[in-house]
Amino acid sequence: MARKPRTLYVCRECGYSTPKWLGRCPDCGSWGSLEESVPAQGTSGSSTNPRPGVVPLTPTSPAAPLTKINVSTSRALSTGIGELDRVLGAGVVPGSVVLLAGEPGVGKSTLLLEVASQWVQKDSSRTVLYVTAEESAGQVRGRAERTGAVHETVYLAAESNLDVIMGHVEQLRPSLLIVDSVQTMHAPGVEGVPGGVAQSRAVTATLTTIAKNTGIPVLLVGHVTKDGAVAGPRVLEHLVDVVLHFEGDRHSSLRMLRGMKNRFGATDEVGCFEQHSDGIHEVPDPSGLFLSQHGRTPDGSAITVALDGVRPMLVEIQSLVVDTESKNPRRVVTGVDGNRVPMILAVLSKRTAVRTQHQEVYVATVGGVRIHDPATDLAVALATASTHQGRALPEKTIALGEIGLSGEIRRVPNLSRRVQEAARLGYRRALIPAGSDITAGSVPGLRLSTVSTIHEALEAAGLSSPGPS
Repeated sequence: MARKPRTLYVCRECGYSTPKWLGRCPDCGSWGSLEESVPAQGTSGSSTNPRPGVVPLTPTSPAAPLTKINVSTSRALSTGIGELDRVLGAGVVPGSVVLLAGEPGVGKSTLLLEVASQWVQKDSSRTVLYVTAEESAGQVRGRAERTGAVHETVYLAAESNLDVIMGHVEQLRPSLLIVDSVQTMHAPGVEGVPGGVAQSRAVTATLTTIAKNTGIPVLLVGHVTKDGAVAGPRVLEHLVDVVLHFEGDRHSSLRMLRGMKNRFGATDEVGCFEQHSDGIHEVPDPSGLFLSQHGRTPDGSAITVALDGVRPMLVEIQSLVVDTESKNPRRVVTGVDGNRVPMILAVLSKRTAVRTQHQEVYVATVGGVRIHDPATDLAVALATASTHQGRALPEKTIALGEIGLSGEIRRVPNLSRRVQEAARLGYRRALIPAGSDITAGSVPGLRLSTVSTIHEALEAAGLSSPGPS
């Protein structure tokens, strides 16, 4: 009597299997991701053919020694946009699949339309197939006219059927394929609605196969969930070669492009853009965007150098301390780590005379930039002490250092790169942690002042005050 096949429930996110259905996957924690599956039956085979009844296929091309593999076919091609090339490594690799994710309205479609324009301008023999499933052809043409991206060799197809897109690729043989977006494409013969798990997985897998077989690089637009993750199953990020996140605030024109996964380069590079009415523009030197451009440094303001990936950027941090009659004074933080600011205020209260227990404190960055670098702790402390005492910090001075609970100033990584960026922009003095691997005079035009405690930092900044009573 044939044995009844055993039913398994497999998580579509991570592949975890269990003999009974569960509401939440014990491995990855996803809710409602377990789907019923019946494993294939079979008997044990030989060591070389573990699948009995299946005849091994003859390879279409024999395995070649690694020393004889031609690497010229995988050379990166520049997109014509320097900030995008920076994040990708050197450009787009032929046959690669890049997933660009971001919130609605951040400028994903505008950026890729600019990529299409620059791509054909660099080489007249190149062609681009831009597939839009979210907008009409007229809407995309209107955006292209506004941004100056209208070219004869940029082809537009307003289609959502994956089979029709494959037909367009066969006819045109473009050198670049852009699909906007993967969640709105429909794969015939696959169950589910567009944007669902099965459809998104089938569409991405098919486009990846096309890219690998033809050598055409594919750029995909992806949606994100409300918590910022790429919408759809986690397998999408495993299928593609590069995952980029395009971030920005609705109230600011600044846009940041970050690499979350990159099989061809590092993921610690960040690209900076500004969105205007005529399109997306590169910002190769973003430090000036985060300074208030005052003729002199006002009280309550301090300059620091934050690292976003490996990119140093000068950032101005402002602090405001006001009296209040409330028993629970507010701590409002914008742009910096909200968990570190109360800790810095506690250290100032314990180790110095800057006490804000009965005052409201507001800390914010200039320009809407968000930083999570502990090296900015000293700048937050000095800005707060400056507004508390009503005295401004010395002009053309930056502050770098992480603050410990005992009031010590800890060393920060990549200090040399930070101070060189400050010297390039005309700053003349830097407050840095004692014991750092950088010597006085190593950065021309910049005087280095080493401090080991928060009390020494206040004295060096001209905000000297007695310690706690």
